[in-house]
Amino acid sequence: MSERNTLTIGKLAILGGVNVQTIRFYERSGLLPKPPRTSSGYRQYGPDAIRRLRFIKQAQVLGFSLTEIDELLSLRRKSGATCSDVLRRTRQKIDAINDKVRNLRRIITALTQLSAACGRNGSTSECPILDALESSKDVFAKGRLTRRRSIHKNRVVQ
Repeated sequence: MSERNTLTIGKLAILGGVNVQTIRFYERSGLLPKPPRTSSGYRQYGPDAIRRLRFIKQAQVLGFSLTEIDELLSLRRKSGATCSDVLRRTRQKIDAINDKVRNLRRIITALTQLSAACGRNGSTSECPILDALESSKDVFAKGRLTRRRSIHKNRVVQ
């Protein structure tokens, strides 16, 4: 590789939109191959390094973990691997993201119920949000806040 076609680690970092430490980390973890070095020890990255770095960043944006990205990269190099192998991993990622979305919707519902139960003007010792978080009961239980009873200073509040 001629020096005209190489990138320093700093230039690669700028082009890839990451910092130098990220590139070093990707090298240590095997996501980026270790590049050849000059006689003075400087890394010399070829044009394939920027493609690989962009691949990693795009895959991260789509929610793939570094382990999953490594698996995708290995499919590119593996003889006998097919698009269906990539598709299977992509569908697994879609399923995992759908699970997260369902969980986030449950969290929104629970937080909405908690915020609706708040009187806003009482003291924190009578705060239904703090009480619910402190309770041993599941905050995700349907209707939990409307049927919930708590004891404040020896009196029952509904």
